[in-house]
Amino acid sequence: MLEGDDGIGARIRAARREKGWTQEALADAVGVSRSAVAQWETDRAGQVTSNLARIATALGADVQWLMHGTDRSASAEAATGEELAILRLYRECGPEDRQIILRLARRLAARHPS
Repeated sequence: MLEGDDGIGARIRAARREKGWTQEALADAVGVSRSAVAQWETDRAGQVTSNLARIATALGADVQWLMHGTDRSASAEAATGEELAILRLYRECGPEDRQIILRLARRLAARHPS
């Protein structure tokens, strides 16, 4: 992807094309219509920010890069769309479920030491 792409729409389009996806494929992955994706890519629509985490997750892109065009190497430590989605879901859980999630995450992480 090119770092200098203008606007969020151009960055969404660049990430989608890099992945080899059609607008329809991205729409299916995010759960919106193809026309919504077309509008996002031409900076003509709202709702892009409310779908940004899902867009980033689907495209494997960094949310900060999609939003602001920040250098992806500088934001390598920033949370990805998928990580933000996990955090959002975690916050929706009660205390007991959070403990279950933490235990499961620790077990899974132990299987893949860094």
